[in-house]
Amino acid sequence: MRPRRQDDPLTRESRALLRSAGRHSAARCAALCLVTAAATGAELLLPAALGRALDLLLAQAPTTRWVLCCAALVLLVAALGTAETVLHGTVDARATAWLRRRTLAQVLAAGPRAGDRFGSGDLVARLVGNAAQAGAAPAARAALLAALAGPVGGVVALALIDPWLAVVFLAGAPLLALLLRALARDVSACVADYQRVQGRIAGALAEAVAGRRTLRAAGLEAKETARILRPLPELSKAGREMWRVQGRAAAQAVAVAPLLQLGVIAVAGLLLARHRLSPGDVLAASRYAVLATGVGVLVGQLSGLARSRAAAQRLGELHTVPAPDHGERRLPAGGPGRLEFRRVTARRGDRTVLTGVDLVVPGGTTLAVVGRSGTGKSLLAALAARLADPDDGEILLDGVPLPELSRRELRAAVACAFDRPVLLGDTVGDAIGLGLPGPSPALVREAARTAHADDFVRRLPDGYATVCADAPRSGGESQRLGLARAFARRARLLVLDDALSSLDTVTEHRITQALLAPGARGTRLVVAHRAATAARADAVVWLDDGRVRAVGRHTALWREAGYRAVFGVPTGEESDT
Repeated sequence: MRPRRQDDPLTRESRALLRSAGRHSAARCAALCLVTAAATGAELLLPAALGRALDLLLAQAPTTRWVLCCAALVLLVAALGTAETVLHGTVDARATAWLRRRTLAQVLAAGPRAGDRFGSGDLVARLVGNAAQAGAAPAARAALLAALAGPVGGVVALALIDPWLAVVFLAGAPLLALLLRALARDVSACVADYQRVQGRIAGALAEAVAGRRTLRAAGLEAKETARILRPLPELSKAGREMWRVQGRAAAQAVAVAPLLQLGVIAVAGLLLARHRLSPGDVLAASRYAVLATGVGVLVGQLSGLARSRAAAQRLGELHTVPAPDHGERRLPAGGPGRLEFRRVTARRGDRTVLTGVDLVVPGGTTLAVVGRSGTGKSLLAALAARLADPDDGEILLDGVPLPELSRRELRAAVACAFDRPVLLGDTVGDAIGLGLPGPSPALVREAARTAHADDFVRRLPDGYATVCADAPRSGGESQRLGLARAFARRARLLVLDDALSSLDTVTEHRITQALLAPGARGTRLVVAHRAATAARADAVVWLDDGRVRAVGRHTALWREAGYRAVFGVPTGEESDT
C-alpha cells in the first residue's frame, strides 16, 4: 500500500483527529508523561545506587543507608509503574470515547452519504475497533517520551561514568536508529492493509446478518459463509507480513543491542583493569548499557503508534465525507407545503440516476412516484427530504431552497417513513415519539391509531411501555410503527419511501384513506409499487430512465402500455385497477 504524503488531506485529517484526542486528555497525558519520566528517572538512579552499595560492601564500609536507598528506589519504580498503568488505561479510554463520539457525530451529520460510501459493517468496524486502536495514540506518545528518555539517560550516565563508554555505545547507535525507523514505516503499511481487509469482512458480515432470513430460506448459509470468509487468506497474509516485519526488525535490533552492551562492558572491564573504574562503576555501566539500548520498549511503542496512525487514517476517511450545510432561514408561517424540483440532476458515483427533473407538488396534495426498479424513485424521495443533495438544480419547500433552511426548521417540516424502519428508543412509545420534544402519550396514541398500529401495540406485554427488543412484530407491524413515528411529527411534508410495501391490502387502503382524508395535514410524497396506491393519489409522477416521463392522474396514465408495465401488466392488456 502506497504511504500517504504529509500534505494529503486525509493524512491531515487523521493527524488533526489524533491531536484533538490528545488535547481532550491533555492533563492526564501530562501526568502520564511526568509519571513515566519519574519512573525512568528512578530506574536511572538505581544502577548508580547499586554500584555505590557494591563499592562500599567491597571496602567493608557501612552500606545500610545505600541499601535502604536501593530498596526505596525499587519500591518507587513499582509504585510509579502502577500509577503509569492506571493513567495509561484512563487516557486510552477517554481518547477512544472522544474519537467515537466525534466520529459518530460526523457519520450522523453526513447522513446516508456515509453508509452509501462505506457500508454499515465497515462503519461499525471503524467506530469500534479502529477508534480503540487510534485512541491508544495519545498515551503511547506520552509514554514514548519516557521510552526515549531511558536510552538517552543511559547514554548520559555512561558518559558520566567514563566518556569512552558513551563513545563505544554511540558508535553503533545509528544502526539501531535506522532499524527502528524502518520498523515504523513498514509496520504502518502492513497494519493499514490488515485493517482494510477487516473492514471488508465486517461489511459482508453485516449484510449477511441483515439478510439472514433470506439466506436460510434459500439454503445459502454455507455459500454466504464462504463469501464472508473469502478475504481471510488476504487477512492472514497481511497479518503474517505485519508480524514478519516486526519480528525481523526486533531480531535485527536484538542482534545489534547485545553487541553494543558487550562493547560497553568490555571497555568498562579494561578501564577497571587500569583502575579508572571501580567494580560498582562496572555494575552500573552494565545496567546503563541495557537501558541505553531499550529495544523492546521502543519496538512496542513504535508498533503501537503505527497501528494507531493506520486506524486514524480509517477514521479520517469518515471525516472526509461532507456533511450537508444548513442555513438560518425559516419557512413562511402557515405555508401549504408546496414542493418544487427545478432542473434537478443527481448522481451516484459515476452513474447519473436523475436527469433534469422539473416537478411541482402543490401544497396539501398527495403525489405518487412510480417507475421501474432503478429509475430513481427512492433517490427522488431522499432529495425531497434532504437526505441527499442534488448535483445540479435546486429543491424548494414553500419557496425556500432546502439548503437555506436551518437544521431544526428542516427536520420539523419534513417527516419520513421507510420500507424497513429502524425503531430507536427504549420503548415502543419512545420509538413513535422519537425526535419530538416531550411527546404526550395522547399524541403517540393518536399517531399509532392513524397508522393502524394501536391495536397490536396494546396487545404487547406492557403496551406502549414495552421495551422495543421485547416487542415481537412482523414486517408490516414494523412499517406501521414507522408510519406512526412519521405521523406524530405532523410535518408540512411527509415522504413515504415504499413505506406501505409490507402492509396487507386492507390496512394499506385504510392508511391511504387517512392520508387523503379532508383536512389531512401537509403534502405527501409516496413512492408507490402498487397500482392501488397510485390510484388513490391526487397525481402521479412517472419516472423512466431517470427522467420524468409524465405527470398526471393514474386513470389517465393507465392508458399508456409502458405505464401499465410498471405494475406488471403485460403490454397490450388493459386490466382494471
